[in-house]
Amino acid sequence: MLRLLDIFFTVFHIGLVLFNLSGWIWAKTRKAHLITITATLASWFILGAWYGWGYCPFTEWHWQVKEKLGEQNLPSSFIKYYADKISGKNLDAAFVDRATLAVFIVLIIVTVYINFIKGKIKHGK
Repeated sequence: MLRLLDIFFTVFHIGLVLFNLSGWIWAKTRKAHLITITATLASWFILGAWYGWGYCPFTEWHWQVKEKLGEQNLPSSFIKYYADKISGKNLDAAFVDRATLAVFIVLIIVTVYINFIKGKIKHGK
């Protein structure tokens, strides 16, 4: 059961990250993208005020599963974990966090522009 949970969280988390990166592209997914970006923002900064900046409950639950499976010394960031796995290196956590934040800020700007500004400019409002 733990292996299935690990797979579920991995697929879910990667899917969420990919959707946060690209969901703004298609008109039909833009509102859902705005919701997932807002939820991520709330998690990282509102929940993060209590649990640590960049907090994600999915990462916490996933890490609990991984620890029960015997993994140790898990980073606080899902992105760092998989960046290390993909690169085969132990990347600097601060660098990964800064890069993740920079990309996230761009995504916030893009989704706000597309959902709230672009249409008003196009229609002269």
